[in-house]
Amino acid sequence: MSQLAISEVARQVGLRSSAIRYYERMGILPPAARISGQRRYDRTVLYRLAVVQRARQAGFTLDEIRALFFGFKDGTRAEARWRKLANRKLEDLSAIAEQIKTMELLLKRLKAKCHCKTLEVCGKAILERGIPTVERPPLPVKPGAQRPK
Repeated sequence: MSQLAISEVARQVGLRSSAIRYYERMGILPPAARISGQRRYDRTVLYRLAVVQRARQAGFTLDEIRALFFGFKDGTRAEARWRKLANRKLEDLSAIAEQIKTMELLLKRLKAKCHCKTLEVCGKAILERGIPTVERPPLPVKPGAQRPK
C-alpha cells in the first residue's frame, strides 16, 4: 500500500497539516510511520479523518470524537457508537435551545420595558424586583467555528 505524506493527506481531506499533527498528538489518529523523519500515512487515515470531519460538522468536541473511537468496547458497531453520541448531543442541543428561548424572551422584555435613563436606575429596578438565580448561558454555537483547517 502506498504511503501518503502529511501534505497529501491534508490536501485530500481539506485540513492543514498542523491539524493532522494535533489529532495525532490527541490520540485521535494513530502515530504515523516515519520515513527519513517525515510522517507517512496509509490510506486508512483518510477514512478516519472523514469521520472526524463529519463529527466536527455535527458539533462534536474533540473529546467526544475521541470517545467515538475509543469510548466503547472493542467490536461495537459504528452505528451504535454514532447513535449513543448523537443522543447525548441532541440532549445537549435541546438544553441549549431552551436556554436560547429564555434569553430571547428576556431580551425582548428588556427591549420593550426598559425606559431607564441610566444603568444605575436600571440596576436599582432589577434589584428591587429581585434577581433570579440564573445559570450563565452557553457560548454561542457556531457550526464549524472550532474546526481546524
